[in-house]
Amino acid sequence: MTIHAYQETYLSKAQASLGDAFDYAINTCEIPGEDFIKFFTASSVSKRMENGEPAFLAGKSGIEIAVDVVLDATGKHLDREPQEHMGRSREYWIGWAVCYYQWYSARSFSDIFKVLSFEDLQNMYYTLHEADITKFADIVDDKMRDHFKETNLKRIRTIYGCTQAELSERSGVSLRSIQMYEQRNKDINKASVEALYRISKVLGCTIEDLLEK
Repeated sequence: MTIHAYQETYLSKAQASLGDAFDYAINTCEIPGEDFIKFFTASSVSKRMENGEPAFLAGKSGIEIAVDVVLDATGKHLDREPQEHMGRSREYWIGWAVCYYQWYSARSFSDIFKVLSFEDLQNMYYTLHEADITKFADIVDDKMRDHFKETNLKRIRTIYGCTQAELSERSGVSLRSIQMYEQRNKDINKASVEALYRISKVLGCTIEDLLEK
């Protein structure tokens, strides 16, 4: 199975809440987009969403999330009345789409925003806001791989919370092989099916999840 950040049942509400938070903070409270991103990644709110805490995924409105973010990061209170919008704003889409990708990839918001600036996301809106969200995820995946050069094995192992030595011991695959796969000194796509199967069983993923595209 593919590893996601939390149960999919929370995803839709989390996306809507983060979309509303971006819209409210940027359009109503007039906080520059890059600043709100910095506040969000520095706050405990982003960490609690990453950790799948239901209170932050489904228990708070977007406005409450924005208020918590700014209070946590700056000590200031937001108290502007929300504006009426006829449709979803560009800023809403940015929060909504990034929330999806965080769930989909289980990467940290901090890492995502190291690769995607607010300006990048604004530019992506015009071509992607009417497309299926999976297209956005595929594009961001490519950007993340180019930036971090991290293998799927390392990403999944890290998410699982397993050291290289522990993975080696539990899977029976040599520590050296695991190190070489993660460093791209050895092509994991050419590994034996047995080795891939043993690793995937330990990490709770599929063999396909470990392969590099």
